[in-house]
Amino acid sequence: MLDEWAIAPSPLPYLSASCSHPTPLSRLIDLCAIWDAGVFLPAAVAAAWKGAPSGVPRRRLNEAETLSSVQKAQLQRLEAARPRGPGSGDRGPVPRMARQQPPPWVHAAILFSLLSLSTAIEIPMDLSQPPTITKQSVKDHIVDPRDNILIECEAKGNPAPSFHWTRNSRFFNIAKDPRVSMRRRSGTLVIDFRSGGRPEEYEGEYQCFARNKFGTALSNRIRLQVSKSPLWPKENLDPVVVQEGAPLTLQCNPPPGLPSPVIFWMSSSMEPITQDKRVSQGHNGDLYFSNVMLQDMQTDYSCNARFHFTHTIQQKNPFNLKVLTNHPYNDSSLRNHPDMYSARGVAERTPSFMYPQGTASSQMVLRGMDLLLECIASGVPTPDIAWYKKGGDLPSDKAKLENFNKALRITNVSEEDSGEYFCLASNKMGSIRHTISVRVKAAPYWLDEPKNLILAPGEDGRLVCRANGNPKPTVQWMVNGEPLQSAPPNPNREVAGDTIIFRDTQISSRAVYQCNTSNEHGYLLANAFVSVLDVPPRMLSPRNQLIRVILYNRTRLDCPFFGSPIPTLRWFKNGQGSNLDGGNYHVYENGSLEIKMIRKEDQGIYTCVATNILGKAENQVRLEVKDPTRIYRMPEDQVAQRGTTVQLECRVKHDPSLKLTVSWLKDDEPLYIGNRMKKEEDSLTIFGVAERDQGSYTCVASTELDQDLAKAYLTVLGRPDRPRDLELTDLAERSVRLTWIPGDDNNSPITDYVVQFEEDQFQPGVWHDHSKFPGSVNSAVLQLSPYVNYQFRVIAINEVGSSHPSLPSERYRTSGAPPESNPSDVKGEGTRKNNMEITWTPMNATSAFGPNLRYIVKWRRRETRETWNNVTVWGSRYVVGQTPVYVPYEIRVQAENDFGKGPEPDTVIGYSGEDYPRAAPTDVKIRVLNSTAISLQWNRVYSDTVQGQLREYRAYYWRESSLLKNLWVSQKRQQAGFPGDRLRGVVSRLFPYSNYKLEMVVVNGRGDGPRSETKEFTTPEGVPSAPRRFRVRQPNLETINLEWDHPEHPNGILIGYTLKYVAFNGTKVGKQIVENFSPNQTKFTVQRADPVSRYRFSLSARTQVGSGEAVTEESPAPPNEAYTNNQADIATQGWFIGLMCAIALLVLILLIVCFIKRSRGGKYPVREKKDVPLGPEDPKEEDGSFDYSDEDNKPLQGSQTSLDGTIKQQESDDSLVDYGEGGEGQFNEDGSFIGQYTVKKDKEETEGNESSEATSPVNAIYSLA
Repeated sequence: MLDEWAIAPSPLPYLSASCSHPTPLSRLIDLCAIWDAGVFLPAAVAAAWKGAPSGVPRRRLNEAETLSSVQKAQLQRLEAARPRGPGSGDRGPVPRMARQQPPPWVHAAILFSLLSLSTAIEIPMDLSQPPTITKQSVKDHIVDPRDNILIECEAKGNPAPSFHWTRNSRFFNIAKDPRVSMRRRSGTLVIDFRSGGRPEEYEGEYQCFARNKFGTALSNRIRLQVSKSPLWPKENLDPVVVQEGAPLTLQCNPPPGLPSPVIFWMSSSMEPITQDKRVSQGHNGDLYFSNVMLQDMQTDYSCNARFHFTHTIQQKNPFNLKVLTNHPYNDSSLRNHPDMYSARGVAERTPSFMYPQGTASSQMVLRGMDLLLECIASGVPTPDIAWYKKGGDLPSDKAKLENFNKALRITNVSEEDSGEYFCLASNKMGSIRHTISVRVKAAPYWLDEPKNLILAPGEDGRLVCRANGNPKPTVQWMVNGEPLQSAPPNPNREVAGDTIIFRDTQISSRAVYQCNTSNEHGYLLANAFVSVLDVPPRMLSPRNQLIRVILYNRTRLDCPFFGSPIPTLRWFKNGQGSNLDGGNYHVYENGSLEIKMIRKEDQGIYTCVATNILGKAENQVRLEVKDPTRIYRMPEDQVAQRGTTVQLECRVKHDPSLKLTVSWLKDDEPLYIGNRMKKEEDSLTIFGVAERDQGSYTCVASTELDQDLAKAYLTVLGRPDRPRDLELTDLAERSVRLTWIPGDDNNSPITDYVVQFEEDQFQPGVWHDHSKFPGSVNSAVLQLSPYVNYQFRVIAINEVGSSHPSLPSERYRTSGAPPESNPSDVKGEGTRKNNMEITWTPMNATSAFGPNLRYIVKWRRRETRETWNNVTVWGSRYVVGQTPVYVPYEIRVQAENDFGKGPEPDTVIGYSGEDYPRAAPTDVKIRVLNSTAISLQWNRVYSDTVQGQLREYRAYYWRESSLLKNLWVSQKRQQAGFPGDRLRGVVSRLFPYSNYKLEMVVVNGRGDGPRSETKEFTTPEGVPSAPRRFRVRQPNLETINLEWDHPEHPNGILIGYTLKYVAFNGTKVGKQIVENFSPNQTKFTVQRADPVSRYRFSLSARTQVGSGEAVTEESPAPPNEAYTNNQADIATQGWFIGLMCAIALLVLILLIVCFIKRSRGGKYPVREKKDVPLGPEDPKEEDGSFDYSDEDNKPLQGSQTSLDGTIKQQESDDSLVDYGEGGEGQFNEDGSFIGQYTVKKDKEETEGNESSEATSPVNAIYSLA
């Protein structure tokens, strides 16, 4: 039955979207309110939940006596959804049953927004209909000049419409322009510029016409414009001179672009300009300084324009500021001074407006747009800006302050937002205000947009086109793209202003009407066709849909239909005769059936029937009601120490027919389950808790139809919070007191504080450790160095770790002094053969002690008593030129600043540059040590030929060829170094049986010297490498196949292969067998001595020198190795052999007795039928017994068949087939039986009334007679 029911697509996403964007429809707001509460409830329950103020408990169960039991249960669940985590009392309830968007394959209840009830009626495409525009470009269509132009126009209709265009109200002949084409089965224009052409030539106003035999539909008038990004005019900007404290405006004046560019200010080095309430960018792009400070000179200012379509940024030439001041030193410690301006000698001023000018201005804005009001004021101190509306409050839901309160933005402006606004600029010197009169105009907007009219012959109807605007828009009617006044008269049509009335319509009345309403701010164009059809009812949705919904949800069942005249639709359940409407059911005008709250009894088959005068049509929907998903044991808040284990429970109850998925969120984002976490069906375990694990954890239990959420907060004992509110006091020449407020220790006491400092001269932005203090203090005296502009920050430390650094303190500069030390790490080294580069580690900010730190560099040749050469250097290196090759120098580097020189420096020995060695090693002798190594011996070179410091003697060698024919070798050069002044060395890791060449050089700091005479040598034969790809295969139990490949490195002439193998079974190992093969043989087959043992193989290749490295493999294990091992172990025991002999003798005696008795004519009594079958023994691995397969139930060869066709098995109480495995006896080489004696269970008696045969060997023999 279920195969007949189609699954309907879920509309849950649409409902969710509707709830996140409320509409004025009261019913939808009701539905969304209940949805937001976490579960679909009756309005009374939702109101009880929503109406309770924060901090007040929701209505308790004993207060809800008027609610049903179902409603009470839902309210109790909502109360249980308590908030989680620290401070949760302010968070409000955690919503349960918050539905997520189901995946595409999920099929849930059809939940439609009420907005869908007002959509126009669609005619099925298989019926004749006039054209309808379905897609078109925007009215103001701006295109990228680098791309082809695309103007969209698509329409539907039956028959399919044809298209044509007008340009600037004249017919646009596409066929005459080779660049213009129209897409197939579409009206979309494509203008191609790949073969040349200027896009600007095609600017203008375009309109698309879609036509078939029933009418013509029009697109909007599309104004095509080409994007423009003109270049900035070249200009030379003089430095801007301004007095400190005065206001300043830097004008941007960007080139006019289409669309307008985005403006932002940066320095010429592409660093963003920091903006605050004193310095900010206006809406027009200019940069405003409420008052200029000396620090504003530290950068330049460049206006940048980013153009959208071309993705380009144009930069204006930068402005340079020159600030005139009464306080020439830029003492940064005054920036946070409570009276900074007076401290710098800047006069305080009352505010005045920089933009807009004057005390009043006006502004016009269109309805639906954003209103942006701006006030930028100057003054000392910097004024604060506040906004007000005359006669009322600012619209809190739409008003937003921007740009440090200098701008007021009101979104989606309506007529109510008109009026007078004023901004108030104030500082301690006074205040001023500016009034802005706002007028709201409106382009036309729809009050009643015309809809398609579908009528049956003889019916009446009307098209209504009502719009509003400011000023009031005019309405113009057209039919099929032509003014209605010039259309042929129609006696069935009457025009009454914004309404067209149709009476007694006929087939000839079919047409497409256009309503154009416009004013000075814009226009609206709407198409609405009149279609006259005579169609019996038909259903438009798939038949026999299967809808699954969750208990207590509000649900809509949709039944889309069509007919002309418009049919009436009724709903029935389970074939009952009464129409469903009223009570828990409500039928909307479009035929949708709403079930206000689903109950179990609502499950069933629903039938919708559409009827008009031409007939009726029906469809069925099967509704299944599922239990909701509920988390009945929620995760709880926990506090954990770092490194411990935490478990969060989440136990769920759900409808068993739905697939449950449990997932976890951390801080409302999907949780990545790493190797420290373990997710089980009803819990989440976190091992080794770390600081990053702290946060909220949400268990999400979801099915295809619904979900439930439960949240808990995990608190981890972590690092302390950063200290705050740093303050400098007790300012002295070489010390200062730093005080701070400790941050939260996060449940782990603070043990230490680390004070760091940063200076802005040598390494701005780099922080250094200054000192360390116990965690019990929050104030310390810091010792300072001269002439450093200090800024401090503090880091707190506890057992868990370090806090983030505090915000920096204000700056404090100490006075200067001569340096007390000189630079370290002074070196003199040559970078060329005729120079010497003197380098040193520059002194940092704390050792400079004054401005203009520089270095006095002195040098002279060692032991020459010549005068010192000297030079003053500002960097950290100096190059001495025209020096002899590699001679020693005496070097001194002394620090100096504007306050004086440092102490006398130490003398350092350096060397001038090296040149390449002039001589090569001579008399190079080679002695072959073995197949992979040689020894070298040479004569040293004279020291004056080294021309530098001797680093090493180096041998270059390469493999010229192999002594084996047709063997490719790599001739890549290799090297071996012998450091120091040595006369011999060893070169190893050579390839055997190869020809080599070798050269030697002398190496100094400059590089290699000339190469010695090339020497040749040959390495002797060696042992080969291991054979490659040794493979062992066992096709059956009798043979083992071996295959291998030749060694990768033969290292000589192969003379064969040696194979050694040995059989083993458990701990027993057989005798080793050795096989020798020819060098061309790469295969061998081993005949197994028995099917039980395994084999271990070792294979190596041989040359005349000997065998090389061996490769070892083992044969695969047989399928029943464990069993055969036990067999072999037992079969070799003496007691087992004796037992087998005794059993064989007993069987022989029984056979003789039976034969004698039969020869005498005696009858062997048949054993009576057993009442109770023997119980089988449990198999035990300890004693070696096994549970065998059903092979014993198969008929043995020679078994007798009864008259009814059943096979009676001739069994033996002590038969040979009861020994060994599978009835197959196995014998050792000495004839002893291999197998295990097992007690077989008696077979069940043969069904029927016949007597069973005796299960003894006597009966077996008797039956053969």
